[in-house]
Amino acid sequence: MTYRDAMREALRDALRRDERVFLMGEDVGRYGGCFGVSKGLLDEFGPERVRDTPLSESAFVGAGIGAAMGGMRPVVEIMTVNFSLLALDQIVNNAATLTHMSGGQLAIPLVIRMTTGAGRQLAAQHSHSLEGWYAHIPGLRILTPATLEDARGMLWPALCDPNPVLIFEHGALYNMEGELPEEPPEVDIESAMVRRPGDDVSLITYGGTLWKALAAADELAGEGISAEVLDLRVLRPLDDAALEASVTKTHRAVIVDEGWRSGSLSAEVAARLTERCFYDLDAPVERVCSEEVPVPYAKHLEEEALPQVDDIVTAAMRTVRGQVPQAAEAGRV
Repeated sequence: MTYRDAMREALRDALRRDERVFLMGEDVGRYGGCFGVSKGLLDEFGPERVRDTPLSESAFVGAGIGAAMGGMRPVVEIMTVNFSLLALDQIVNNAATLTHMSGGQLAIPLVIRMTTGAGRQLAAQHSHSLEGWYAHIPGLRILTPATLEDARGMLWPALCDPNPVLIFEHGALYNMEGELPEEPPEVDIESAMVRRPGDDVSLITYGGTLWKALAAADELAGEGISAEVLDLRVLRPLDDAALEASVTKTHRAVIVDEGWRSGSLSAEVAARLTERCFYDLDAPVERVCSEEVPVPYAKHLEEEALPQVDDIVTAAMRTVRGQVPQAAEAGRV
């Protein structure tokens, strides 16, 4: 099973469980979704529950908000995160605020799915990682499934949430393969998860960079460094307890974030670690982020602009031993 298959199974399960659930978005029906996630669902559930929409993000996200207010459980698909900018007013000014502005009289059980991230040569306009922007907004829950288990298991609890939930699916993960049990995994949408325990440094990440952090942990093990990999999974609300537990154990932290460094989610995590764990830290918090440029189209330039395994290893070596591996001294540091 691929990550794409796991997302499709999550949608199929939700549509079967609750007749109020429906999927809407551009090309989700006859075409099967821009990334093939909803392929076959139109034939199975019909056009009332798998709805192709006009090319207007503001319109169909607004329709999803209205449907949620009316008691339905809509799943709105936005092709890529950059297109969500066309629906910012609906997401930020309506979905996130209506429960508050109605004094709790209105619930907005809306799920919005979108693809995020770079690494696929889609150039500057289709390679954004803006989930950190949305994590800034009270009233939203932000999920970043990075494993097949989370891709399969996060949608149903998201639909059960009375508040709007945004799910960011990293485009580079859709073809990732693995195995899942026949019974859907039980996944919470509250907590971070330790993907690899360690004692010397915490590698804190989420989404598409989780697998780079795990690969870096393998390399660090060869250097005699035990790296713990913490998958945030939920960017709002952040799991402060998990962050504190990991860093008070390892006493060092490297935050890996595909977003740009300035004003990023990594900055927020670093600030919280400073507030909560300052006296437990044995070295400054390190951050590995994308270069502050529009993401290039050319493959070699795109790779240079994005966080890579070597960058994570270098940052971890620096925070643990105050040095960088010899291979890094001749290249990027």
